[in-house]
Amino acid sequence: MKREIITTEDGSTTIHLPDWNEQYHSKHGAIQEAYHVFIEMGFFYFFKNNQTKQPLNILEIGFGTGLNAFITLIEAEKTTTKIEYTGVEAYPIEEDEVAKMNYTTELNASEELFKKLHSCHWETPSEITNEFTLLKQKKFFSEIEDKEAFHLIYFDAFGARVQPELWTEEIFQKMFNALKIGGVLVTYSAKGSVRRAMQAVGFTVERLPGPPGKREMLRATKH
Repeated sequence: MKREIITTEDGSTTIHLPDWNEQYHSKHGAIQEAYHVFIEMGFFYFFKNNQTKQPLNILEIGFGTGLNAFITLIEAEKTTTKIEYTGVEAYPIEEDEVAKMNYTTELNASEELFKKLHSCHWETPSEITNEFTLLKQKKFFSEIEDKEAFHLIYFDAFGARVQPELWTEEIFQKMFNALKIGGVLVTYSAKGSVRRAMQAVGFTVERLPGPPGKREMLRATKH
């Protein structure tokens, strides 16, 4: 499928899929969306409300451009929080596409670390920094079989409009199973069908204010 690099409204880049009219991140701002949905409503929220022992285990559904992993790494460094991060991606982006992402400039962050996220081997845990270990897994989301392994899930799949099969009770049952008790899943989606699928498998679901350009998002908790 054809992929194009575009610049979003906050100045940060993302990948556009013209055949689907879909982007890896919000056109209103890739970095803004990532920080709001996954860091503020997920990462920071979990720490504020849970006295869990480190390391913090995070699962990302849709590793994509590596933006969510990169900003999590940045915040982990600031807070000296140890993170064990698993990123699942069926179709990794190419090296030349990585080079065109401007996140290091926009975030005033280390280009070496961003490149390291993408250059490290798949299927093998890699220590990116003292605080951040990354395991990239090349597989479909339907193949995830983890049980009570994660504190936090970043659910960043392509939208239900183009890939409805990724937003079903079957997939959210896998997410529920993969979370520890008290674990949290955050996603940019606020569709009623998505919320109902989450609730059907046992999640307690909240509607929250969305990032720029989106009225609401969802956060789900496993009690």
